[in-house]
Amino acid sequence: MTDPLASLPSFREAAAARLGAFPHTTVPDSPGSRRAGVVLCVVEHEDVPSVILIRRAYRGRNAGQWGLPGGRADEGETPEQAALRELHEELGMRVEPADVLGRLDDFPAASGFSITPIVVAPSNPGTPRPSPDEVHSVHHVSLSRLAADDTPRWVPQIGGGRLLQMRLRPDWVVHAPTGAMLWQFREVVLLGRDAGQARVAGFLQPDWTRT
Repeated sequence: MTDPLASLPSFREAAAARLGAFPHTTVPDSPGSRRAGVVLCVVEHEDVPSVILIRRAYRGRNAGQWGLPGGRADEGETPEQAALRELHEELGMRVEPADVLGRLDDFPAASGFSITPIVVAPSNPGTPRPSPDEVHSVHHVSLSRLAADDTPRWVPQIGGGRLLQMRLRPDWVVHAPTGAMLWQFREVVLLGRDAGQARVAGFLQPDWTRT
């Protein structure tokens, strides 16, 4: 198995193999449930493979929060189709079907959405052109930073349980749902760990992510 941190071609090879063997979970439909798709988009940035992270516009749903490109599925649309459409609408990036490497577990967000993470590594991504109505800023996180031992931090909570913090930089701290999906991406795709030890559906979510 090639090292997914070494280069974009190495990432594509390792990610396709690991996601192909990953038994992802799907949250079943239920009354009132809503579907959404997000993209873990891996590109080369400053000569290293990196994943795109955005800070959402300071308006509307999830104002100012860290997130992955993506959004709710329209009527008749699959989460994958929604994720790729939103990637284009939010950042002006188009992804071909051959660029899709697989998916991770649905995450049942406290907001009522079941979020499906799609992993892509586009061949010709172009430069992101963020839509100011939806995206405040675009950031790149190297895969080596995601895989670092000190990136995940578990914070004990009053009343029990632990809250995940993905500490991507001293001033970049990402919680679930986005933090949970980044953590599973790290565990399954980057580190090749067992699926049974990398489930995220029960991760705690801060109260401010429920809107």
